[in-house]
Amino acid sequence: MTRGTGGAAPDGPAGTLAEALAAGTLVLNGGMSNQLEAAGHDLGDALWSARLLAERPEAVTEAHLAYLEAGADVLITATYQATFEGLARRGFGRERAAALMASGVGLARDAVARARARRAARPLWVAASAGPYGAMLADGSEYRGRYGLTVAELERFHRPRLEALAAARPDVLALETVPDTDEAVALLRALRGLGVPAWLSYTVDGSRTRAGQPLEEAFGAVADADEVIAVGVNCCAPEDVADAVAVAARVTGKPVVAYPNSGESWDATARTWTGRSTFTPALVHRWRASGARLIGGCCRVGPPVIGRIARTLGTG
Repeated sequence: MTRGTGGAAPDGPAGTLAEALAAGTLVLNGGMSNQLEAAGHDLGDALWSARLLAERPEAVTEAHLAYLEAGADVLITATYQATFEGLARRGFGRERAAALMASGVGLARDAVARARARRAARPLWVAASAGPYGAMLADGSEYRGRYGLTVAELERFHRPRLEALAAARPDVLALETVPDTDEAVALLRALRGLGVPAWLSYTVDGSRTRAGQPLEEAFGAVADADEVIAVGVNCCAPEDVADAVAVAARVTGKPVVAYPNSGESWDATARTWTGRSTFTPALVHRWRASGARLIGGCCRVGPPVIGRIARTLGTG
């Protein structure tokens, strides 16, 4: 398949991301944190890349541009770790916190506008990232799930930030790195009535979510959600992607997103990555054959790899 022909940015061509995914395969960006670190920025605190929304917004735009120039069609904002609770701990009131979340969408839009000015326009989209509850805790618990909270409590946590992100008019909300079905259900409830579509992607370990639920069960929980235009996996090992994509496609009938990390492992105590990369662009052929329609990378996957993915898929 080839790149779809839609586009939904306010200053861009008509069409929606859902239409583009139905028409073909799109390329997603890679990890924001590794690109920002490669540019010399210190992300060693609980806000991670979201800290730069306040302190170095131009750095965020430049990171987005690097992925657009590599061939990405869809940008994920630097708001994964941006929550009202986390920003409050750094002294930001609710109004300022909401503005920072919205600015993440604006910075991605700025990168899109600059990319279009540099060369012939192509359809581009912006996905507003909303990480799991565990991302706010900044202790690696997004890779475990089961935080001891009820679905209702998780819904109350997620709804205000989804409202803030939706108000900034992204093309889609990226509900990502979801470790268990309880949080998926909470996110679906929090999504209702916002008027913005979403994709939901689990972080997985083999054939199960990080919390241990079978993927058939996990994807079944989101299959009937009309607001969800795509489902899939992210921030997992590359070798776990193909089978998970096949399950997602079979259970939900929706387009599938796939953006694993490099294959290295995150040590939450030492706050560092260990092991070696197992991500190769050649893997994307199998992912697409299994049903993936939005393909990119997560942590430790940078612009050079995204460029090779675009060329491999024939979109770059």
